[in-house]
Amino acid sequence: MTSLRERFEAYWDGSIDPSAEPPMFPVMTHEEVAPGSLFVSSFANVTALRTDDGLVLVDAGGPLLAAQVHAAVRSWSDDPVRAVVYTHGHVDHVVGVERFEAEQRERGRGPFTVYAHEDVSARFARYAMTRGYNACINARQFQVEVEWPRSFREPDETYRDQRVLELGGERVELHHARGETDDATWVWLPGRKLLCAGDLFIWAAPNAGNPQKVQRYPREWALALRAMAALDAEVMLPGHGLPLYGRERVARALTETAALLEHLHDETLARMNAGMRLDDIVREVQAPPSLLARPYLRPFYDEPEFIVRNVWRLYGGWWDGDPTRLQPAPAAAVARELCALAGGAAAMAARAMAVAEEGDLALASHLIEHAALAAPDDAGIGAMRRDVYGRRAAAAGSLMARGIYTDAAGRG
Repeated sequence: MTSLRERFEAYWDGSIDPSAEPPMFPVMTHEEVAPGSLFVSSFANVTALRTDDGLVLVDAGGPLLAAQVHAAVRSWSDDPVRAVVYTHGHVDHVVGVERFEAEQRERGRGPFTVYAHEDVSARFARYAMTRGYNACINARQFQVEVEWPRSFREPDETYRDQRVLELGGERVELHHARGETDDATWVWLPGRKLLCAGDLFIWAAPNAGNPQKVQRYPREWALALRAMAALDAEVMLPGHGLPLYGRERVARALTETAALLEHLHDETLARMNAGMRLDDIVREVQAPPSLLARPYLRPFYDEPEFIVRNVWRLYGGWWDGDPTRLQPAPAAAVARELCALAGGAAAMAARAMAVAEEGDLALASHLIEHAALAAPDDAGIGAMRRDVYGRRAAAAGSLMARGIYTDAAGRG
């Protein structure tokens, strides 16, 4: 089997085409990436650090692959767990802690300490309030039905800006950042020159614009990336994707990711300050192609357009500048009126299919949606709607878009 390092080198030198094999997807293996430092490739990666006083885990895995993570760690070391650090409160990073905790109790090893940023607990409380919604959006996003957790293992000790831990003879630095989440922690082990970036780096364009989830923070995210790039990290372990090796390459990946976020943020904000509408801003602001060509910045998961929209939401609120969308008429009423002008819902649907054949799937989506809203019981129009969104799903470059269009096609 190819080692994680060999796989990293192949992406870096272009031997593997990232479009054919996206590097953010898990390899489902584990490897010692530095002395006493295990990296577990999973849906969300986990790092295990051997210390004089037991294991320190950075993240613990999620509900789907907790058993795989636990088995990987235990195949490497049977030492008791001393501490767990959450890089943030997303379920794929924290739920697996319960398996290690149960094992500690069964073996009479006593409890370990869970460290996290102080906002993690607020996230868990929000998850409890929005359990049904989170189940819906994650099923739509990933096309997998997973029961949303009812409770979460709360951190034992929290911090606000920065905290230095001494764990088993190791200096472990915790640094807060706002990026994909408001509760992010990146972890620096200066003695090992090892950087655990969490989801601040995921081998894809940053997840800074997810259309179904809460606010992201691209400017502060970029600042955190530049702070990490200033370190002399020899190995960086991301929340998703492969380890990165080599001081210069780690710094380059972090710096270029920051540059992408800064460009989208600054160009969007400049146009907001000039009074432009969101629709016009989205058409004008484009990510630099040279950055999107990097194997670690391909828009596999999120998309630059979504990041632009999220910058607008951060500074401008939910209204997009179009007066018709401030207090709009019901979508079905608009659809019926437009279909009447077009000669009926069937005519609108036929035009949608013609436009789809011409390759303009975005416009075709508008037309078929009007037709379906105007004639919700028409099975033929429903079939055409499934066809249009099926085509959009097949053409989508990002997991975010593909999940939403796939869901729409299934409900046609």
